[in-house]
Amino acid sequence: MKKSITCILLICTVLGLHSIKIHAGEQKNDSLLLMWWNVENLFDTHNDPDVDDEEFTPEGRNHWTQKKLALKRLRIKQVLDSIDTSPEYKRYPDILAFAETENRAVFAGVLKEIGNFPYKTLYVESPDKRGIDIGLAYNPQTVKLTSSKSYLVPVGNDKPTRHIIIAGFSAGGHPFRVMLNHWPSRAFDKEWTEQKRITAAKTARHIADSLRRTDATIDLIIMGDFNDEPENRSIKQVLGSSGDAARVRRACSDLLYNCWSGYSGIGSYSYRNNWERIDQILLSCGMFNQKGLSIPHNAFRCYYFPNMLARSANRPYSTYHKGKYNGGYSDHLPLLLKIDVEHAKKR
Repeated sequence: MKKSITCILLICTVLGLHSIKIHAGEQKNDSLLLMWWNVENLFDTHNDPDVDDEEFTPEGRNHWTQKKLALKRLRIKQVLDSIDTSPEYKRYPDILAFAETENRAVFAGVLKEIGNFPYKTLYVESPDKRGIDIGLAYNPQTVKLTSSKSYLVPVGNDKPTRHIIIAGFSAGGHPFRVMLNHWPSRAFDKEWTEQKRITAAKTARHIADSLRRTDATIDLIIMGDFNDEPENRSIKQVLGSSGDAARVRRACSDLLYNCWSGYSGIGSYSYRNNWERIDQILLSCGMFNQKGLSIPHNAFRCYYFPNMLARSANRPYSTYHKGKYNGGYSDHLPLLLKIDVEHAKKR
């Protein structure tokens, strides 16, 4: 079972809220782009004896070959390049997090496809027996990594799930935290697996509460594939999600703003041709005060271009669908969040 946290040299947000902060005219303002994406089974082709990855080998059920891996890397690069060339963003994400990566080597291999872009990475190998991890990359020219820690989600040893990762950053002289989640899936039955996601929600809430006890107006960004939607119990009641920014500002210690609120676009995932919003970005009240980081107009977006959707347009163009290889991008669409950074005054 893998239990290491590894930092290696090697770096990605955008989207739809209302601006809350007012910036002082004498201060310089920049922006950051954050990205969350479940990239759907980014595996290498080797059989790792420590994880259950036999399906993703040339001889395995999915016949996962170097050619298919190369196409997968190309698909991810196409998405990142499209963000960089988009008139709305004109950059690669400053911070990006990918779910469903097998190991740090295959994650680093994708980042190398971006050419000379100077990403550094933080990689946490989770106890998930299938070798499904979360990889984080960041641009050291725009943000500084100041801390990192991972938390075990106590769902039992029969099917351990991914760690929750908390990474501390600094931009423009202002500290902020990013929490990454990939909660247990709804496989077999949503109600039967709900308790595991509630356990994950309690763990995430405990982390958020401990941070807010230290600093009530901390700038905290929570991203992930939660396998539950904004109105589900784990998100709304346990984690404390709200679509009302005013309520969040009044209840700093209890509520988080859900960026899907008021968003008119499609969801990030499709189940039986129905769009779901199981990938989410949530913000602490500190993101709505007049210090440090702020949320501009149209900050949040579920990002895609036409070729990222299946021909039916009712689901993403996935790598696999119902066990059949499609050669698409992913069964999830990425989320982007754009953040304004107010540079601290020099004393």
